[in-house]
Parts: sequence; C-alpha cells; structure tokens
Amino acid sequence: MKHSLLPHCLLSATLLVSAIAYSEESQQSHEACMENAVSTADIVACISEEFEREDQRLNDNYQQLRNQLSDGRQEQLLTAQHAWIAYKDANCDFYADPEGGTLARVSANSCVLTETTDRADELEALMQPLD
Repeated sequence: MKHSLLPHCLLSATLLVSAIAYSEESQQSHEACMENAVSTADIVACISEEFEREDQRLNDNYQQLRNQLSDGRQEQLLTAQHAWIAYKDANCDFYADPEGGTLARVSANSCVLTETTDRADELEALMQPLD
C-alpha cells in the first residue's frame, strides 16, 4: 500500500519545486516591473501582469487538487471556491472606492492580486500529502 503513494509523493515534490522556482522568478519580474513603474497606469499594468500569472497558477492548482478528490469532495471544493470568489469580489470591490482617486484603483487591483496569490498557495498546500 505504501508503494502506491510513492508516485503521488514524487509528483507533489516535483510540483512544489517547480512552483517555488516559478514563484521566485515571477516575484522578481513583478518587483522589477514595480520598481520601473512611473505612473499609476504603469503600476496597474504590473499588477495586472502578475495577476494573470497567479490566476493561471490558481486555476492549475484547482484542477490538480480537484483531480485528486472523490466526487463528494469535488463538490465541496466547488462550493468553497464559489464562496471564495464571492468574498474576493466583494472585498476587493470595497477597495475600489469611487471617491478614492487613482490610489483606489491600485488598491483594488492589489487586493485581487493578493487574494488570488493566497488562494493559489492554499490550494497548492491542500495537494500536499499529510504526514
């Protein structure tokens, strides 16, 4: 029985190493973009670019986790994901204060990026085998 877990453990370890390397490279790219940003539009563009990467990582992690679960657990995951999306949208929309000027736009976009990154990390952690 323990031998059947070995391929899953090896796959998880490979995914984790790849994710760490990708995450470090992506983080450096995002930081460089932000350092070179000279306007609100530049900052929003940097955040949007990083969001695209993190959103793809979230979707990949969601699908990988979903594929590991039974039908009942897949349904629970879907319910949780819908609740998370509703929370993220409501929370980050609050940052987009129409009276907040350009900073509100940056704050709202930063909120979406942060929430997406955190959820991608959470889904990735759920794929790790329990010791």
